[in-house]
Amino acid sequence: MKVKPVLGDWEIPRIEAIASVEARTFVELPIPGKVGSLFQDMNSAPTRIRITGSLYGDEARDQFLEEVRGKFRQGAPLTFVADIVNATEVQYVIIEALHFAEHGAHPDQTAFDILIRESPPPPPPDTFGGLDTGLLDQAAGLLDTVTGALDAIEALGNVPDFQDPTGPLSGAMSGLTDATQGLDAALQPLKAIFGSAD
Repeated sequence: MKVKPVLGDWEIPRIEAIASVEARTFVELPIPGKVGSLFQDMNSAPTRIRITGSLYGDEARDQFLEEVRGKFRQGAPLTFVADIVNATEVQYVIIEALHFAEHGAHPDQTAFDILIRESPPPPPPDTFGGLDTGLLDQAAGLLDTVTGALDAIEALGNVPDFQDPTGPLSGAMSGLTDATQGLDAALQPLKAIFGSAD
């Protein structure tokens, strides 16, 4: 191993073996009446890497467990560098599983098995950096429109109360009654001609 595997900023110590598994995912499409099937390529599956090794002594074990378990609990994508991933596109990985074992025949030895899987890169820290600024301009324009409408309503001043229309109508009705008071006397000769008693 020319380059010792580095997970994030941590150089993994005491490695005995490292292996990678790369595979493609296919969907089998059987053809009725034909021998064999068609396979639809669903692209490559995430690369898996397995790192095994052993530690000696309590201090080395405790330091190792604290470091690797801290990264495992975070669950965040980490950079990964090793000879075994040369000529691949593996840049970021997550720790998928951890396995530790101690044996009575070797009381000072702790065996470890770390399984990591390729992961897409983490999102950029500025989550609003890709927001379309045109949307912000439209929102500001809408706010200006609403503010302008509220100012126009306030500028109208005292708006008459349209809930009770009988106030203005009662004055008009009294004027109509005054205008038609003499109409009954004027219609009496016509009523006599046409024989109407009313």
